[in-house]
Amino acid sequence: KTLNFCLLVLLTLLLSGCDSTTVATPVPTTITIAGSTAMRRPLQELTAAFSRQHPDVLFVLRGGGSTIGEELARTRQVDIGASTLFPPQPASDQPTPTPDGLVRVPIGLDGLALIVHPSNSVDELSLVQLQAIFSGSVLDWLALGSDAGEIQLVSREDGSGARILFEDRVMGDEHVSLTAVVMPTSADVVEYVSKNPAAIGYVSRAEVTEWIADDSGADSQAATPTALAAGAVVAATPDAGLPPQVKVLRVEGRLPLRAALRSQEYALIQPMYLITNGPASGRVRQFLDFALSPAGQAIVSRYAAPIR
Repeated sequence: KTLNFCLLVLLTLLLSGCDSTTVATPVPTTITIAGSTAMRRPLQELTAAFSRQHPDVLFVLRGGGSTIGEELARTRQVDIGASTLFPPQPASDQPTPTPDGLVRVPIGLDGLALIVHPSNSVDELSLVQLQAIFSGSVLDWLALGSDAGEIQLVSREDGSGARILFEDRVMGDEHVSLTAVVMPTSADVVEYVSKNPAAIGYVSRAEVTEWIADDSGADSQAATPTALAAGAVVAATPDAGLPPQVKVLRVEGRLPLRAALRSQEYALIQPMYLITNGPASGRVRQFLDFALSPAGQAIVSRYAAPIR
């Protein structure tokens, strides 16, 4: 009886000890990213994949454009700024501080895609022709061999990295015509052009990957057999889940394929940066490392040319 009593006491103590043991719950972390809308799609996938590995990390993604993203990072109003602007000094493939105090981590190379409605017979334009079109010197598609009618220009808002690159590389000293429709995001430009047969706009490559010939492991500029003229691939159907259909034009003879971006043979290339004010730490540092990891770069490669 004494032995049974001792065993009962011991068991009670053990159970009591187990009841008092608690498992520490990780403190939730929220990371805010703002800036380039051109980086929206890869960032959505990168953050979702990271959160699956780290359920305690939540992300808040905001747009606003590259200029705003850099400013919010500089003033520490966000944890990470997303930008496609070229830095004040030449960038390397390593995160380095620049004269503005920001640390830019390159994760990929994007390209501006020139898009028109699929019914437009124009397949290719030169930089000179693009300048004439967007400055208003050429007003009708007829001058370019198309019967689409009077040209409808679609541009981006101030502060957009895409607009800054387009004005620098294409417009030069010329100004985009005041008749241009101004859209806040690349996705809005795609939507507008898909519904207007006379429209032409410029967007991030990430928004039109479905309409560019697959270039995995090849330098070929040839589209797949199902491609529409220059670069639109796969006929969209109501249930396909694809974005609005557009046609991607060749610029100076080339499509914005990943191979052309890596070799810098495409005329309109822009970097993709994740920016912090000073060296990152904690979960932010882990997310930046993930974006540069093989898994992260595989995600980036769906939309742009990976940096690694």
